[in-house]
Amino acid sequence: MKSESRETPLIQNLKAIFVLLIALVFVISLMLFKNLFFQSAYLLKSFGELSVDPEIAFKNNKPTFLEFYAEWCEVCKEMAPKVSNLKEEYDKDINFVFLNVDNQKWDKYIRKFDVNGIPQVNLFDKKGNLISTYIGKQEEIKIRKSIDQLKEEVKSTEKVVNAEFSSVKENKNHELTPRSHG
Repeated sequence: MKSESRETPLIQNLKAIFVLLIALVFVISLMLFKNLFFQSAYLLKSFGELSVDPEIAFKNNKPTFLEFYAEWCEVCKEMAPKVSNLKEEYDKDINFVFLNVDNQKWDKYIRKFDVNGIPQVNLFDKKGNLISTYIGKQEEIKIRKSIDQLKEEVKSTEKVVNAEFSSVKENKNHELTPRSHG
């Protein structure tokens, strides 16, 4: 009997250690996954901060990549790593402009380019002529081909709409209501 009573606490301790190990692996996995998940949101936020001003972009005699996005847009988050790759590769030759549709400062451009789904990528030649428009989720290779054509100054206007996009929400932050204390 004595040996059975000694084994029981030993087995209980082993079970407790096993459960703690599983919990530790789970917590570490969750932390790694969290970093991967939030990387896209961080990239979107950094795009806006590192963006070339659109007024400068359209006047500096370089082709321009213009993306309309929002930080809440799941498709924008999904495309952010691909766009980041393009930016790293072509940053010296092309202006990269990122305009957050939730910022009313960009309202003029949102209307001018008829943005009603995001992400929306507009590609312009070095003279500021609109060459391609991509709305929704796109393959990196497709955008890359269009960028290469921009660099080669190939003239072809194209509009590509993918069913996977987010509708632009009307920004009502600037509207006055009786409760807004105006």
